[in-house]
Amino acid sequence: MSWLSNSQGVVLTAYHPSGKDQAVGDSQAKGGEEATSSRRHGHYNMNQESTAPRVTERPPFDRSSSQDSLDELSMEDYWIELENIKKSSENKQDQEVVVVKEPDEGELEEEWLKEAGLSNLFGESVDDPQESMVFLSTLTRTQAAAVQKRVETVSQTLRKKNKQHHIPDVRDIFAQQTESKEKTPDGTESQSVRTNENKYEGKDDQASSLIVYNKELVNLASEDTPASETDINLEVSFAEQAVNQKENAKDKTQKNKGCDTSLPSFRLPKDKTGTTKIGDLASQDMKKVCYLALIELTALYDVLGIELKQHKAVKIKTKDSGLFGVPLATLLEQDQRKVPGTRIPLIFQKLISRIEEGGLETEGLLRIPGAAMRIKNLCQELEAKFYEGTFNWESVKQHDAASLLKLFIRELPQPLLSIEYLKAFQVVQNLPSKKQQLQALNLLVILLPEANRDTLKALLEFLQRVIDNKEENKMTVMNVAMVMAPNLFMYQLGLKANEQQELAKAAGTANIMLLLIKYHKLLWTIPKFIVNQVRKQNTENQRKDRKAMKKLLKKMAYDREKYEKQDKSTNDADVPQGVIRVQAPHLSKVSMAIQLTEELKASDVLARFLSQESSDVAQTLKKGEVSLYEIGGNIGERCLDDNTYMKDLYQLNPNAEWVIKSKPV
Repeated sequence: MSWLSNSQGVVLTAYHPSGKDQAVGDSQAKGGEEATSSRRHGHYNMNQESTAPRVTERPPFDRSSSQDSLDELSMEDYWIELENIKKSSENKQDQEVVVVKEPDEGELEEEWLKEAGLSNLFGESVDDPQESMVFLSTLTRTQAAAVQKRVETVSQTLRKKNKQHHIPDVRDIFAQQTESKEKTPDGTESQSVRTNENKYEGKDDQASSLIVYNKELVNLASEDTPASETDINLEVSFAEQAVNQKENAKDKTQKNKGCDTSLPSFRLPKDKTGTTKIGDLASQDMKKVCYLALIELTALYDVLGIELKQHKAVKIKTKDSGLFGVPLATLLEQDQRKVPGTRIPLIFQKLISRIEEGGLETEGLLRIPGAAMRIKNLCQELEAKFYEGTFNWESVKQHDAASLLKLFIRELPQPLLSIEYLKAFQVVQNLPSKKQQLQALNLLVILLPEANRDTLKALLEFLQRVIDNKEENKMTVMNVAMVMAPNLFMYQLGLKANEQQELAKAAGTANIMLLLIKYHKLLWTIPKFIVNQVRKQNTENQRKDRKAMKKLLKKMAYDREKYEKQDKSTNDADVPQGVIRVQAPHLSKVSMAIQLTEELKASDVLARFLSQESSDVAQTLKKGEVSLYEIGGNIGERCLDDNTYMKDLYQLNPNAEWVIKSKPV
């Protein structure tokens, strides 16, 4: 692939041009022909030189014959899928171009601070950084270290550029926070933090990929190995856990290295205040969750010595209508005009539905491709007739529908895992343990744009249904991961990939795909420590607002004592101690007082409300279309899971209101 001659960025292409355009540099005649035949085809390729081996030839690796046979067995589906992708792309003429800007000095850190909601720590608004002080005061030590490291870099860069505005002193920004942390009783925040400065560039990154290669293949081969269930600790920062693990297990590191060869059966521990899923929180709180997730992910990577580099698409030439090759956001806009409230592209839903209509027991499902010419014709016909409702779905064979589904994913102008975080997904394979890989994936899923996250969830749930029929369709989780990995990770970062790096990357991306599928039910959980940080932020902001209001009232000569009395009794009026009042304004005009007990759950509250209401309301409740919500106090709004213990949650948020209402579509 050639670079744009007059661009400072990197070009990612959805399709490679036809053979006549593929000769590079002095490669003419035979040389150009070799370049054409050897080139990888697919989405988001960023190679400077076209030297990758043919996809049909597995790159050799220096290992024993037994390991070689394992490689061939494990990776066969991956290489076959790459060959199918190549064949389906050969006749493509159109090209979608995404230019990714290479960051200048300090620009990466400045963009990171903006993404973390901390842009007012630098720039012209820095004279009043109080807005960020509340946010900073809730950070763990490792999170604060990650922020401080990037503030320092930006400050140094701005000084070099001789900016006229005031440059913040990092010591001033974090001094107050450091003092408060020392007084905090939370044990996780009193830990000393030592972050690894990760200085490696492309070569070290490639070397680390090679190191994990053999281990990843063994892990993939061990998918059916019985493993004991392991709880995921969601109450303590993942980065803090990593620090503790490094401090307490230095002597065990060498002994246990390479022993993590099975896929553990992770589970969520029971939390009496309820598990929070993505979609359970109000938008203003979810925004804070995303800020914290980015900081936590960065802190985790810092502690483990992994460099986190975000890429930014600054120029995109895309279609503004149609089905294939259309940005997800654009596609959803046109779909929502047809079906209001749609969160997953209609064509994506229909293709999955068509595959399932043919029966998930079909052998080789997802692995066996449809005929290339038939797929091309179906694409053209779908573009013309899908929204008109005149397309004949009976003409679409099951394997054709599967090929169209994978084609839809590959042709997205930006990858389903997003340009910003695609590299971060890839380097998950370099984290030391499966638990830390799962933690990183959890944070990355939270960070995805909403449209990407919803579509990925629908895809993974579908893939799990395919795997549930593995006895009949012969598609295990490993097989499915091998087939789907090239479709989600079909790209190349770096200057030149040799054969060993190709093999290592193939194993790494397949391993990540495997983890996404196997643990997808856990990945849409918002860690409790992040929810608690949001609660702390809300509490501090409310305290500041109350202080400001009291000052205002005093200036306006109001009776401050009267205001304080009213403010204190607002949530306690007519409600005895140990009793909550539940409302359902959209279902009933009557509220219900419920006595809190140790065993009372959210599901019990719904059941009691159901028993008191009319048959119409009861029918609505039975359909599961409504939930109990925690609203106000130290949270904006939170949908409660059925197993939430109400007394424990009440103690955590005594000023909340309790409302039964419909779930969002």
